[in-house]
Amino acid sequence: MSETTLTVVARIKAKAGQEARVREELRKLLAPTRAEQGCLNFDMHVSTENPGEFLFYENWTSEELWRAHINAPHIQAWLKLSEGLCAEPVAISLWKPVA
Repeated sequence: MSETTLTVVARIKAKAGQEARVREELRKLLAPTRAEQGCLNFDMHVSTENPGEFLFYENWTSEELWRAHINAPHIQAWLKLSEGLCAEPVAISLWKPVA
């Protein structure tokens, strides 16, 4: 990975009773995000201990292109929808490779 590569980890926790809906809505983000400029990978995971906890592991060619992703219509729609489906705000952390 290049020093400009940005790794993003996003954690999502569904409200009790909303696990299946959150999973379904998150799966809708996969194809459009993977088609975005700068997306190297956009991988969705579910907790083995709690089916209502999800994690995205993402790599982008630059922080600039990741920020464009965050402003994409499908992500903005998800963020608005998540307010009613999630137990807490989406937790996002940004990481850079160490050379």
